[in-house]
Amino acid sequence: MKLRNFPAAVSLALFLMVSTCLQGQRVRTATLTETEIEQVRETAIFPNERVKLYTKFLDDRADHIKSLTGRPKSAQRVLKLDDLLQDFTALMDETGSNLDQYSDRHSDIRKALKTLTDDTPRWLNILRVLPGESGFDLARKEAIESGEELADQATRLLHEQNDYFAIHKDEKDQERNDDQVKPDAPKN
Repeated sequence: MKLRNFPAAVSLALFLMVSTCLQGQRVRTATLTETEIEQVRETAIFPNERVKLYTKFLDDRADHIKSLTGRPKSAQRVLKLDDLLQDFTALMDETGSNLDQYSDRHSDIRKALKTLTDDTPRWLNILRVLPGESGFDLARKEAIESGEELADQATRLLHEQNDYFAIHKDEKDQERNDDQVKPDAPKN
């Protein structure tokens, strides 16, 4: 072995190891249809409606996962469930990010949070009763963890919002509280 090729071989090996590690750590984003993307755009400035919309998307996906539960075991089913579970997890994470953003703005999203807190236990039940298989066990585990985090976040945020709006009654039902002009404020 020639020594002058040694640094190139080491560099190539390091590159392959790093790229392989990075592929395993890719953050997946939720896969939305064109119609869903348009609906998300339309609700961009209406936090309550957006959270309700994400809840609907999650509900649809949970039903799809449930529908695959009774199908005969096959490689295709395993791949489909793995993909759906990863998408479901990404969508729950995206919903949680939206909740963080709206919480920081003190947007009144209590109505949507009520629906979300009512629906998350059903989704978690669907995930928990899904018979585990090696092809999607990791995705199922991550979906359950993400669902538990979302359920906790929504419940906590609902309590925080109830407390906040009990004190700040004048901000109740506002879509957002970030430099918006109040209806009775004089316009310049």
